[in-house]
Amino acid sequence: MAVVPVTVITEPGDERLADYRALTDVELRTRWEPPHGLFIAEGELVLRRALRAGYRPRSFLVDEKRVDQIGDLTETAPVYAAGQSVLEQATGFHVHRGVLASFHRRPLPDVDTLLAGARRLAILEDVNNHTNVGAIFRGAAALGVDAVLLSPTCADPLYRRSVRVSMGEVFAVPYATVAPWPDALARVRRAGFTVIAMTPGVDAVPLQRLTKEQRHRAALLLGAEGPGITPGAIRASDVRVAIPMRNGVDSLNVAAAAAVAFWELGRED
Repeated sequence: MAVVPVTVITEPGDERLADYRALTDVELRTRWEPPHGLFIAEGELVLRRALRAGYRPRSFLVDEKRVDQIGDLTETAPVYAAGQSVLEQATGFHVHRGVLASFHRRPLPDVDTLLAGARRLAILEDVNNHTNVGAIFRGAAALGVDAVLLSPTCADPLYRRSVRVSMGEVFAVPYATVAPWPDALARVRRAGFTVIAMTPGVDAVPLQRLTKEQRHRAALLLGAEGPGITPGAIRASDVRVAIPMRNGVDSLNVAAAAAVAFWELGRED
């Protein structure tokens, strides 16, 4: 195994930390990460899952007290170590997990190839909360969803918060962006999927009453918190479904609703 020397960083403004600058500034990170073809992973478990999924590291940034913790991972990229004060000033938050890494992104899968290889899909429309995106990917990985399609305005699944909330499961579920929206839903239907829109609308049927045929190749369409699925996407779907609510509760958080629906769609597997 190659041994990569550890470089100790003592100044938060050191240019070698450019990838890690202001990690809590969503707007800045959105302008920096995708154009530079990178994403940031936080925590040893997430780092290991990214490496196992084949993502190539650009660098590692480690609390100087935890260098030995990832010694077996660091033979392929520069390793920077710093004290907590430097880490916090550079990143903008207390790096309590003590381990960060910058990874190269990979090209997204071809949509038609993704559709051909999947039996069950999740489709996210305008889900722009990174926590919800990460939680949906974790549920998808755990509950048998083969792939995720995103409308062009969805949050980035590889944003640090999404990756962290998913516990690295964003690396396990292939995804792609589909456009134009919502016309691209016709492409999903032509591939043999039933597009199932989750909505509390009056014409929605209870989720558990979906037929065997509707479940066979199901593409579950989920909208953003609050506005839900847009009228155009509703019209482009095949069937509208709802999770029956009790005690006057009108709906669930989109990630919770997704998990319930993923389980129900896979219940007869």
